[in-house]
Amino acid sequence: MPTAIVECIPNFSEARRPQVVEAILAAITGVTDISLLDHSSDNDHNRSVITYAGPPAAVEEAAFRAIRRAAGLINLDQHSGSHPRIGATDVVPFVPISGISMEECVQMARRLGERVGRELKIPVYLYEEAATRPERKNLENIRRGQYEGLKAEIETNPERQPDFGPSQLGPAGASVIGARQPLIAYNVYLDSEDVSIAKAIAKKIRQSSGGLPSVKALGMLVEGRAQVSMNLTNFRQTSVRQVVEAIRAEAKELGTGIHHCELIGLIPQEALIEAAVEYLQLYGFQPGQILERQLSEAGSQPVPTNDQPFLEALAAATPTPGGGSAAAQAGAMGAALVAMVARLTIGKKKYAEVEAQMNEILNQAERLRQELSQAVQADSAAFMAVLEAFKLPHGTDEQQKQRMAAIQQATLLAAQVPLEVAQKAVTVMALAERCTALGNLNAISDAASAAAMAQAALTSAGYNVRININGLSEKAAGDSLLVQLEALEVRARKLEKEIHKTLSGRGGIFTE
Repeated sequence: MPTAIVECIPNFSEARRPQVVEAILAAITGVTDISLLDHSSDNDHNRSVITYAGPPAAVEEAAFRAIRRAAGLINLDQHSGSHPRIGATDVVPFVPISGISMEECVQMARRLGERVGRELKIPVYLYEEAATRPERKNLENIRRGQYEGLKAEIETNPERQPDFGPSQLGPAGASVIGARQPLIAYNVYLDSEDVSIAKAIAKKIRQSSGGLPSVKALGMLVEGRAQVSMNLTNFRQTSVRQVVEAIRAEAKELGTGIHHCELIGLIPQEALIEAAVEYLQLYGFQPGQILERQLSEAGSQPVPTNDQPFLEALAAATPTPGGGSAAAQAGAMGAALVAMVARLTIGKKKYAEVEAQMNEILNQAERLRQELSQAVQADSAAFMAVLEAFKLPHGTDEQQKQRMAAIQQATLLAAQVPLEVAQKAVTVMALAERCTALGNLNAISDAASAAAMAQAALTSAGYNVRININGLSEKAAGDSLLVQLEALEVRARKLEKEIHKTLSGRGGIFTE
């Protein structure tokens, strides 16, 4: 049976406070086996879109934690933005990727909706494939009137009663949860400031107005430009190129043109290939003619696309990435070495008795490697959120109060991220200790190196925890973090002694 993988793309009604977005990201990535694929924020929309994937149970749990975190940080009574919304967590779609059916994603949506309504007291509406009423299949119908309109009607209008949760809106609003096929979020900016042109084009091309099939579109003003904001719900029915060319033609008739386009989140490779083939008019093209695909199928490494390797970014005269990111990278390298030793042990007759243990160590090491690799970016993002908080206006007493609260929250998060790295680093050390004691003797120095990398990660992460705790205006908030860090350091010293003892007796490469 193939591994079941589900994609989730929750949309949150916040972009202007980076520390809030980072807190939501931390809630998602804190769930084991979750892979963060993409996230983007738009200040004009005042909206953030996060894309992650993983096994169904992990994806469902991460969605719940994100909704809970957003509900505590976002107040819709104080929210404004150009994008329609009814909730702090506005919409949560589940998309089947592999090894799982659409019906199973529908059940995920319904379970999550029931839990959110019951535990968080947030009204939930089911949409797309999970919809319980035909009129709720389309998201636009549920979002009619936005938060303000729903708040006025939810208690008295039977048509606005939620599928789960109370018939009453709190400051977190309501959430729309469902299951759907892959969707492409795509925006086209026009060479015009006239939003009426964008609205006219959107009306012309969207399916609900008699336009292109599987196209949803709105016209709005973003960054001083008229924008046609779209969701393409079935790119096989209407391709990206068809939409862009339709907008180009309509814009020309209205005396303007396309300035640039923007992709929000991820796009299926098939959609990009299709657009390129149509534009280039490639007769008889086959996907196998793509170089990277052939290399992948041949078992080769993909061609690198990152033109600024991590070490170059680390050496640059920029505040991020810094020591916290380096700590996470060192921890990931330690986990990779543990995985290497486990693989060199598994399958060897001499080590058959410990094979089950080594398989478990391998699974844990690979999970930690992934989580620590993700923490490289998370640490940088957390620090940037601190810098953004300091840029908030002093202004009135209320603004100053909000600024100080934002700084406190962002600084606390900037301490929590390296603490999580420290926790994972000590776990890597523990796995390395097991590898020195049980693993392939020919790789014992690699196991010791894994422990050394993890120790370096702990030390570096510890510096970053302490410096951020010192930056807290309310020192008590950092006390528990410091207690946790010191306990980790005590455990690491014990593990180091055990490793030295094992190396002296088993490997003969270390003496007291």
